[in-house]
Amino acid sequence: MAKNAWFETVAEAQRRAKKALPSSVYGALVAGSERGLTIDDNMAAFGELGFSPHVAGHQAVRDLTTTVMGIPISLPVIISPTGVQAVHPDGEVAVARASANRGTIMGLSSFASKSVEDVIAANPNTFFQMYWSGSRESMVQRMDRARAAGAKGLIATLDWSFSNGRDWGSPQIPEKMSLKTMINFAPNVLPHPQWLLRFAKSGRIPDLTAPNLTPPGGTAPTFFGAYYEWMQTPPPSWEDVAWMRETWGGPFMLKGVTRIDDARRAVDAGVTAISVSNHGGNNLDGTPATIRMLASVAEAVNGDVEIVLDGGIRRGSDVAKALALGARAVMIGRAYLWGLAANGQAGVENVLDILRGGLDSAVLGLGHDSIHELSPADFYIPPTFSRTLGATRSTIEATTRH
Repeated sequence: MAKNAWFETVAEAQRRAKKALPSSVYGALVAGSERGLTIDDNMAAFGELGFSPHVAGHQAVRDLTTTVMGIPISLPVIISPTGVQAVHPDGEVAVARASANRGTIMGLSSFASKSVEDVIAANPNTFFQMYWSGSRESMVQRMDRARAAGAKGLIATLDWSFSNGRDWGSPQIPEKMSLKTMINFAPNVLPHPQWLLRFAKSGRIPDLTAPNLTPPGGTAPTFFGAYYEWMQTPPPSWEDVAWMRETWGGPFMLKGVTRIDDARRAVDAGVTAISVSNHGGNNLDGTPATIRMLASVAEAVNGDVEIVLDGGIRRGSDVAKALALGARAVMIGRAYLWGLAANGQAGVENVLDILRGGLDSAVLGLGHDSIHELSPADFYIPPTFSRTLGATRSTIEATTRH
């Protein structure tokens, strides 16, 4: 009897992804830098928040819907943009179809393996993501292309300082796929025939280029070529952030905010939304878990912009905790990539269904009929749980008094 392709938790999706993928490909999905302190805290911190459920008076129907940057979604979980998705031949297009089928937003990386045109054809509610990379002229060209394709919003990702080195070792990833490369990687790949078969059936080999960074009249750079351009681009200023927002001219999310002073600067720059993110633990190791910093950032902006949380979401109960502490929605990354690796488009839908079910159970147990009723009163929050970064001494003293 064939094994049931359905899985009941994100942890099971991860186990299946690890079994199905070559170690170098799976290793690229394992986040963290240096000691891995941040990636561990991203997940462990959720476990420190305890539910305070009711025993009676539950609601028969729960509303899980919300909006993010003006787009209505059926649950407060959207797809975080991630780079080249060589875990499955359909890559970002499969993720876009899955997110469309589940009524939510697709975040598409500028480093993606599929074109913005193909992804938006699969899910019209797509936000295009960019780094501060290359010249202003090239960035304008990328924005124009995404706008022409129908992107509904822009995500500017700035939470990256090019930290390198992992105590457990980084995966070996080739610059590009060729016959010589495939021969060299054969010992790593051959023990995973299912992964090979998927690409064989598609008639393609894993694409390690970034088509959305193709210059006019040129060819798509390799992932590492695009990464090198990014590394060589002088870091942006707050004036540059405002320029990006003005040049895009539509809904604009700034991803990577962890400090309350940066959050207020983002409001001043005119952003639509802030993503509280530490780049999934891949940035400066030792940065606190995003859920620990969420409440302080939400308080600092005081409703002036929307807040989403990115980092460590593995269960629907994690989503409930993020909403209670001030997020409008959450973004997921590795969770859906593991689902994609485990079972393609259906695997991504499976992950979204798991999160929807877990969130609905939490809202039910807490006695609410809507996610918009969730609040800190629904939880036990340890006194030492939260972290406030970027506060002045007077701000800290005021927070302590309250």
